[in-house]
Amino acid sequence: MSVKKKTRGQLIVLSGPSGVGKSTVISELLSERQDIYFSVSFTTRQPRVGEADGVNYHFVDRATFERMIANEELLEYAEYVHNYYGTSLKVIREKLDAGIDVLLDIEVQGAAKVRAKCPDAVFIFIVPPSFEELSRRLHRRATDQEEVIQGRLRKAKEEYQEIPNYDYLVVNDKVSDAAAEIIAILTAEDCRTRNRMNFVEGV
Repeated sequence: MSVKKKTRGQLIVLSGPSGVGKSTVISELLSERQDIYFSVSFTTRQPRVGEADGVNYHFVDRATFERMIANEELLEYAEYVHNYYGTSLKVIREKLDAGIDVLLDIEVQGAAKVRAKCPDAVFIFIVPPSFEELSRRLHRRATDQEEVIQGRLRKAKEEYQEIPNYDYLVVNDKVSDAAAEIIAILTAEDCRTRNRMNFVEGV
């Protein structure tokens, strides 16, 4: 039996504090589910070691980003630690209309804007097993000065206040388990009545 193609894709929003391992979990998830489109955000921050333009982010200057804001080209955008981050509206619409699931990796400010515009999106927040573990991961990354790390930890505590606004909470203790939980969430969402009415049309 061939399964009918979805008439519309699912928008999936993934948030979590800096250092929780979102990028690693997303890589694992996309290796398991090739049918998900990962939306590459635009940012004004400088690339980190190993990051590639168009893969991790679209790296643009502040003037370009502010022009995109003025032209209403973004689904959402936010300023985080003195840098802009945002999501292209045109690309998201095209993919969802084609029945393709779209994954966004955005922080809580941006997620709140998406929630207001796309209430049917699935919102998932990723946390570490403990706050102490988050501190360890940020220090182990060795990419930031101590004052920056402390700023990220303060920001994480603020972000935790937003967790009740999310549909699901995933604990990233082991990457493969966190990715498996997200896949289970997406399978359940696909089975929602509203997403399967095309199977019973005309009955």
